[in-house]
Amino acid sequence: MEILSPAGNLEKLKYAVAYGADAVYAGSQNFSLRSKADNFSHTDILEAVSFCHERKVKLFIPLNIYAHNKHIDDIKIYIKELSDAGVDAIIVSDLGVFELVKKIAPDINIHVSTQANVTSYQSVRAYEQLGAKRIILARELTFFEIQEIRQKCPEIELEMFVHGAMCISYSGRCLLSAFLNGRSANRGECTHPCRWNYYLIEESRPNEHFSIEEDLHGFYFLNSKDLCLFNRLYEIYKCGINSVKIEGRMKSLYYIAAVTRAYKQALLNIQKYDTNNTLLQKDPDKSIDIFDNGFFRSELDKVSHRVYIEGFFDSYQGKDTQDYGTAKYIRDWQFVGNILKRENDMILVRSYFKINKSDEIELIFPEKQHDMKIKIHNLFNEDMMEIEFTKPNSCFYLKISENVPEYGIIRKRINYE
Repeated sequence: MEILSPAGNLEKLKYAVAYGADAVYAGSQNFSLRSKADNFSHTDILEAVSFCHERKVKLFIPLNIYAHNKHIDDIKIYIKELSDAGVDAIIVSDLGVFELVKKIAPDINIHVSTQANVTSYQSVRAYEQLGAKRIILARELTFFEIQEIRQKCPEIELEMFVHGAMCISYSGRCLLSAFLNGRSANRGECTHPCRWNYYLIEESRPNEHFSIEEDLHGFYFLNSKDLCLFNRLYEIYKCGINSVKIEGRMKSLYYIAAVTRAYKQALLNIQKYDTNNTLLQKDPDKSIDIFDNGFFRSELDKVSHRVYIEGFFDSYQGKDTQDYGTAKYIRDWQFVGNILKRENDMILVRSYFKINKSDEIELIFPEKQHDMKIKIHNLFNEDMMEIEFTKPNSCFYLKISENVPEYGIIRKRINYE
């Protein structure tokens, strides 16, 4: 089973790979459903293919918009470019685009997007007959339904989302953004109006706003919680799912790295115990070793997230997936920056958040045994002048005696006092 991680740009892709991704999905500057992400130029895609393949990691490119007539000629050119670049798969949801990929790039695997709403074994079989290599199952399936699909469709690859934001609409096919803002979610331009705070207005009193009180399901009645199936990873593994997918092409490199590492290390532990024929039950006392005494589950609480839920895994209960009280993220830890290089006894850090001399920080790395906690005693700007605090979006030097591996990330606990 592969860990499939998101990448909104080339740097994030490299961190996803460094922190354990077996495959990465990354959108181009056209035709994917995250147009507000940095995304990849053609040159970036060429570099990404080379970087991934050198490390035996696969690269998948979404081409999952619902195409209109005006898109077709450009899509044909784009498919040819992806074929020439050597990407491992193209993710599609539109049947017309599916046929174009088969015709123009017959050697590239086709993955059917979750946007295609595949919710039954009959749909899986239909796409398999059309030539799909993999189906990305709809988020709205229970585990019982997923098991049945696996049993009745044993040959085709199956992928499912296990972590990240969920959509108020069915498998993300939403018209709310297009209706309110003229920006279609189905063409990568979602403005996330489901997260907004709404009021009622009575027709004859247009200037009076009436709150939707919390005892009547609060203000945020379209606001989905975040999916987290970390504790169900063993069940998913035993079911025979080929790929578990982390959502978040617009998330920070810290988010992508930390979440990827957590799922990858848990999966490695599961595979190790399963190989040894160790019996694992859902009883937390029996499964605690899989997750390193809860270390990696706790890591998921250190990234920015909404309230976690296991989605529809046990039953289809849509009302339980909504957070009616707030659309704010839970953010107890702050991504400070990433380590760019080491110079003698100094590390150069690109800063995204202010830190002060005397702050306590954590450094995390691809292998958790290299993680460290330190208290800052000296900070220096790029001119090597000592400073009391750093400025966001700048670089600074930090004196540290320990050797540090590549792809280090710095974070600190937020003090709300």
